[in-house]
Amino acid sequence: MVNICLICDFFYPCLGGVEMHIFQLGLCLIERGHKVIIITHKYQGRSGVRYMTNGLKVYYCPFIPAIQTVVLFTYVGTLPIFRQILLREEIHIVHSHAATSYLGGELLLHAKSMGFKTVFTDHSLFAFNDAASFHVNKILKYILCEIDHSISVSHVSKENLSMRASLDPRNISVIPNAVDCSRFTPNPQKRYPLNTINIVVICRMTFRKGVDLLVDVLQIICKQHPEIYFIIGGDGPKKKILEETIQRYNLQNQTELLGSVPGHQVKDVLNRGHIFLNTSLTEAFCIAIVEAASCGLCVVSTNVGGISEVLPKNMVLYADPTPEDISHKITQAIPIAKNFQVYQQHELVKKMYSWEQVAERTEKVYYKILQTQNQTILKRFKDCYSNGQIYGLFLMILLIFDLIFLMILDFLQPHKGIHKPGIFNQIYKNQKEKFGDHLFKAEQQN
Repeated sequence: MVNICLICDFFYPCLGGVEMHIFQLGLCLIERGHKVIIITHKYQGRSGVRYMTNGLKVYYCPFIPAIQTVVLFTYVGTLPIFRQILLREEIHIVHSHAATSYLGGELLLHAKSMGFKTVFTDHSLFAFNDAASFHVNKILKYILCEIDHSISVSHVSKENLSMRASLDPRNISVIPNAVDCSRFTPNPQKRYPLNTINIVVICRMTFRKGVDLLVDVLQIICKQHPEIYFIIGGDGPKKKILEETIQRYNLQNQTELLGSVPGHQVKDVLNRGHIFLNTSLTEAFCIAIVEAASCGLCVVSTNVGGISEVLPKNMVLYADPTPEDISHKITQAIPIAKNFQVYQQHELVKKMYSWEQVAERTEKVYYKILQTQNQTILKRFKDCYSNGQIYGLFLMILLIFDLIFLMILDFLQPHKGIHKPGIFNQIYKNQKEKFGDHLFKAEQQN
C-alpha cells in the first residue's frame, strides 16, 4: 500500500476536467488498496477536513485564493500546515496537478525538502511568446527541476511540457484522461426541444475555450439553419459577450443559456442534444468530447493541441479554429446526427477509456519512483543554480531558507509528537453499510 497525497488549487466544489481527474483518480487508487488524501485551499462554505465518496479525505486548508481559484505563491507561508498534514498521514508520494496551481508547486518543493517522492501531472498547453506564459514556464522550470517523474495527458502535451520545463522526455509518461462511462450513458428520449437539431456546448466561458469563435459560429449557423437550437452551459468572464450577441441578433428562439452546470447534471444536458460542439483554441486533452461521445452525440471539435489523440476520425468531425470551417463541419454533421448510432458509439468509448486503466498506469509510476534514491542537498543546489546565475542564486537562497525553517519546525514539534490518524479509506470500504454511501457523494455535499 502506498500513501498518496494529491494536491491542486482546483477541486470540488469547482467543476472541470482537472477537478474530475483528481477526484476519479483518488477513488480508483483507494479501490486498488492505497491510502489517498487530497489537499486544496478553502472555498466559500468549505473548510477543514471533509470526507467524500469511498471515504476520500480532503483537506480544505485555510488559504484564501487571490486570483479566481489560485493561491498566491508564498513559498514558506504554507510549510507549517503542509508538514503537519504530510507527517500525520504518513505520506510516501506527493502528486501535484496543473501548472497554474501554485499551491501544488509549493508543496512539491516542500515535499522534496522533507524527503518525499514527487509526481506532477500537466493538464494544459502553454505558449512561449506571451508574458503570462513566460512567467508560468519560468516558475514551472524551477518547481520541476527536482521532480521524480512527470505525467502528461497527451503526446502533444508531453512535448510542450518537455520544452517549457526543460525536462528529459524519458522522465515524462503519457497517461490520458478518462471518463466514467457508467455515468455518461445515451438516452435519445430526453432530447428536447422536439423537431429541432440540438447542439450542446458545455465549457468555461474563457478565451482559451474559444467563446469568441462560438459567438461568430452562432450567427452563421442560426442564419443558415433555422432548425438548429443551441444549448449552452458554463460560466466565466466571456459569458457577457455571448449574452450580448444573442440579444443583438435576436437569437433567443434558437439559443438557451444554462449558466453553470453541476457535475451530476452534465449527462442530462448532453442527452438533450444531437451534436456536441467544442471550440477550444488550445487543449492538452479535451475530456468534454469523450463525455459527449459516451452519451452518443455526434462531436464537432476544433483540431488543436492534443485533441486529435482523443477520439478516432470516424467518431469526430475536426475543424480548423475559424468560424467558417466550424460552421461547415456543423453543416456536415446535421444529416449524420439524424441517424446516429448512439448506443454503438457508447460501447466503443467504453472500451477505449476507463479510470481503472488510468489508476493502474499511474500506480506503475508510483512504484517506479519509490525504487529511486532521493537527491542529495548538493544536487538540489546544482539544479537551482542551473536556472541562471542571478535567478539560480535567488532560488538557492530560497532553498536554504526552506531547509532552515523546516529544521526549526522539527525542533519545535518533533515527528514523534504528531498524532497519526487511522486509515479511513479502508474502514469505510469494510463498513459501507454503517456509514452509508449517500453521505459521501461529492455532488450532494453542501
